[in-house]
Amino acid sequence: MDRHTVRAAIARFLAEDVAGGDITSESIFSPDQLGTALFRAKQPMVAAGMEQVAAEVFFAQNPAIELLGAAPDGLRTEVGSELLRVRGPVLDLLKAERVALNLVQRLSGIATLTARYVEAVAACGPPPPRVVDTRKTTPGLRIFEKYAVRVGGGHNHRFTLADGVLVKDNHISECGSIAEAVRRVRARAPHTLRIEVEAESLDQVRDCLECGVDLILLDNMDPATLGQAVEIARGRALLEASGGVTLETVREIAGTGVDFISVGRLTHSAPACDISMRFV
Repeated sequence: MDRHTVRAAIARFLAEDVAGGDITSESIFSPDQLGTALFRAKQPMVAAGMEQVAAEVFFAQNPAIELLGAAPDGLRTEVGSELLRVRGPVLDLLKAERVALNLVQRLSGIATLTARYVEAVAACGPPPPRVVDTRKTTPGLRIFEKYAVRVGGGHNHRFTLADGVLVKDNHISECGSIAEAVRRVRARAPHTLRIEVEAESLDQVRDCLECGVDLILLDNMDPATLGQAVEIARGRALLEASGGVTLETVREIAGTGVDFISVGRLTHSAPACDISMRFV
């Protein structure tokens, strides 16, 4: 992640939580009282963001805080595993605690769920299809959440609407046809961008192939229909399965031969991991 962007976001998060000070801690502790705080896993998880994110929150609160140890991204941890150790003024450690925990609990949850999807399709292929995220992210947290997907072994789809062409159902219905939508895109979009088009039926898959698109997003198709789409395409376009993908269905979807499987729930429905901070 770009450190400047991360630090700017963290400054906003701290301002939201600490702008008026910490009336409780400031009433109890003096500014010069030092302590060592420890993050521990309270469940098995894939650690994400301990150094890149949580430590940066503590540094943003007070640059004098020391990082004594951090679990590397992608580390599979068990209950009780040490994830982060920092030392500094108790007041500042407490002020940064909630923001740091909120972020790494969220990111570790995404990384853990992503890893489960990646493991589920690993035996398919070779190579297995890539598990990719979507733009169904929490406003203000996209860079963090997509980073967590990478930590979990997944891949990123578009970060923004400017990152690639994706002609979807609303574009097609308002434009009139796939062919016309693709024609307009080719007349305007940079040639360096690949063109992906959403298809809701096998007839639309054929339309996409006739237009020579680079990727076809197969929307909410069952495995049997996905398999037919793979046969029709025969390598003339990359294929992405999307819509309602669960851990129970992803392996069968992967077995159809698609190249990508996009999973919105990686970022919009991943449960946060349980992590505690205690002074030692």
